[in-house]
Amino acid sequence: MLINTTDNVTGKFRKISAIYKPTSVGEIVKIVEDARLSKIPLYPISTGFNWGYGSKSPTIDNCALVDLSKMNRILNANEISIDNPIAVIEPGVTQIQLYEFLKKNCPALTFNVTGSSNTTSIIGNSLDRGVGYFGPRKEDLFGLEVITGTGEILRTGFRRLGDASPLAFSHPYGLGPILDGLFFQSNFGIVVSACFRLYPRRPQEIVISIIPKNNNNLPALIDTLSRFKREQLINSVPHIANRARTAATLNMRMVQYLNHECKLSYEIAKEQAALALNKIIKHEWASLAVIKGNNKQVEAAVKEIKARIKNFASLRIYTENRLNFGFTLTHHVQSLIPQARIIAAAIYSILPLHRLALGTPTDVPVQNLLWKYNYPNSNAIELDQSRCGLLFISPALPTDGMLATEIIEGMKTVAAKFNHILYITINIETATSLIAVTNLLFDKTSQAETNNAHRCAAELLEFIQEKGLELYRARSDIMEQVTSISPAYWETIAALRQFFDPDNIIAPGRYNSLK
Repeated sequence: MLINTTDNVTGKFRKISAIYKPTSVGEIVKIVEDARLSKIPLYPISTGFNWGYGSKSPTIDNCALVDLSKMNRILNANEISIDNPIAVIEPGVTQIQLYEFLKKNCPALTFNVTGSSNTTSIIGNSLDRGVGYFGPRKEDLFGLEVITGTGEILRTGFRRLGDASPLAFSHPYGLGPILDGLFFQSNFGIVVSACFRLYPRRPQEIVISIIPKNNNNLPALIDTLSRFKREQLINSVPHIANRARTAATLNMRMVQYLNHECKLSYEIAKEQAALALNKIIKHEWASLAVIKGNNKQVEAAVKEIKARIKNFASLRIYTENRLNFGFTLTHHVQSLIPQARIIAAAIYSILPLHRLALGTPTDVPVQNLLWKYNYPNSNAIELDQSRCGLLFISPALPTDGMLATEIIEGMKTVAAKFNHILYITINIETATSLIAVTNLLFDKTSQAETNNAHRCAAELLEFIQEKGLELYRARSDIMEQVTSISPAYWETIAALRQFFDPDNIIAPGRYNSLK
């Protein structure tokens, strides 16, 4: 009997036939071997919180879910140190789990955190080529342990030498062809463990925001931040958010502070939150980036950045001490000075995002979505059960400010035809490329709204592809459309799949034209 447990924020889901929750590699090998005999396909998930991309939902009906969340060990926990900054982790290891482990056992290290939530899988997000605040997570993952569709265990790089080898968890490339990339955004096997890079904390770590002086300066902002990244003046993935994204990320905590701490009515708190938002972002776009180093390095970088942006933007500098001091001061007098109340609300909303940029995971972005759709609690793992509908449609682009602005304006025009606004964060992912992380929001309990959102997303995809561009990451419900472009390429992918999974058992149709 098909069971119905994969409903999710996209409003599209597939029925599944069973759920397996293995706790060991041996169990997974047995599951794969049994699936080859029964011909029931498997759909592996890490924690299943791939929100906006399909969550737990397979690409076709009648798959058996392989839920890897119980495989949540840090396999080399006793060996991690400032001189051995590698965590060997299983798919169930979450952001908050690794964060708490490092905080307790090796506080001099941090890792490349994403803005998703505390409970998302590090391996799952990395394999789908998610982007963290420090860079593309693809660069952090290597030395994979994979169970292929034949039930064989493959270890990439120098992990093939065995765990006792000094190279197993240290050298990311191995000898000969690098196979790791075959298992990113693919369905060639089930990754059951991997090496994950950790990063040393620096003496001075600050967050900066470069805010254009008017709405016409987005091209200059993109070009300038791209140069800063290439020149290593900034040490993170610069984020440039539009006003809709900023409001969606900050509103909840501003309203909660004004309502609960300042005792304002809910309606007045919402009005005051709009004023607080204007303290943070006056125009359509604002950016966030991180500078790290010793005191002199950070001071020199800030000085140069100020000089180079002075003609088109202003610079704000955020540190934990400044924010805490500002909040303590304004909160103390908020009942006497209305302007202090507004500033306190703004700081209260910024604090968890400031910490996120520096490596502390948070549920706040997801909690904002739950709050927006009046969900009765703030438990982020329940997002798929809420009314919130969420679709990502995010193009990859070169670091060309004029072209990126042209594409974004074109996407906004498409969305307006469907009465949608776009929530956009431009992430300058590499020295030469960026991604415009773009989503639609809707009430998924309304079939009309769900259908309208999917029609809008489909037209946005068509617009992107007509411009010779492509998504950086695809939802499970659009794999057929994605793999219809450049068919010869996807035929090659399908041929490679035949080697690793000749029975088409693992995640049929995921990043692959072969079903």
